[in-house]
Amino acid sequence: MKYTFNYPELSGLERDLLDSGEISDVAVAVEQAGFDAFALTEHPIPGANWLAHGGHQTLDPFVGLAFAAAVTERIRLLTHLSVVPYRNPFLLAKSAATLDRCSQGRFILGIGTGYHKTEFFALGVDFDERNALFDESLEVMKLAWTGEPVTYQGLHFSARDVTAMPRPRQQPYPPLWLGGNSKLTRRRVVEQATGWLPMLNPPEYATARRSAVLETVDDFAVMLADLHEHADRIGRTEPIEIMFCPPDVPLDHDAADLRAHVEFTKQLADLGVQWIAINGQGRSLADAKTYIQRYADAVVGEISSL
Repeated sequence: MKYTFNYPELSGLERDLLDSGEISDVAVAVEQAGFDAFALTEHPIPGANWLAHGGHQTLDPFVGLAFAAAVTERIRLLTHLSVVPYRNPFLLAKSAATLDRCSQGRFILGIGTGYHKTEFFALGVDFDERNALFDESLEVMKLAWTGEPVTYQGLHFSARDVTAMPRPRQQPYPPLWLGGNSKLTRRRVVEQATGWLPMLNPPEYATARRSAVLETVDDFAVMLADLHEHADRIGRTEPIEIMFCPPDVPLDHDAADLRAHVEFTKQLADLGVQWIAINGQGRSLADAKTYIQRYADAVVGEISSL
């Protein structure tokens, strides 16, 4: 079992995102504590209503992860996740390839279709086209990463004999991990990606997030069985990396919190999950570092052997 640390996401409208510490400081602490990856999510222009009801701000994940790459040597760098339809696929491919080269091949491109309508409207992207744009972008990015000339007529662009260099450090391209719980996402993972990022999603959030309900390990096991069944149907034999984010462990966690977290994680390991992600805690750099070290001391060593 490997561990990913999601940079703390501060909800609401008033707090400064970097109260929990500059990216470089937090990334160093995460690497020193023995984590395996460092992650940022993406919300470029969230709506006020969403922020007022539990939504959060983020840094640009590619810029932030570049800072993390510059001060670390070992940990992987993950977008958890980047919303594909927000960008032209050639620009997304360039950002991913650049970060992969600059980090010496440590980048993982976690991606999704997105669900926050306000951001789609603000960015001028047709929300109803998000799935078509996602599928188109996957195809175009893989072409761009070859370093060979690309000619492609997209929904909103026309590429004629264009070439993107340099190629990513990892070949043929960085790992592609797809986020979401839907049957469509699972099919895409099996057919086009190297990893899956399911998420806990209680019924009260399912409609807004436009993703299937996932509350328990049993819910996840049903989805995982469907994923494996589809892989068998199409003859896929390559392994699929799976990362799951268990319920948050509070900053002031006690023995009961840790026991519940460890038990949940062991159940995931029994199902074949290779990665877990934890959401960082703390509204200051000191608190964030304390949380990182307390979690590492109590949990990482015990579960890493699973």
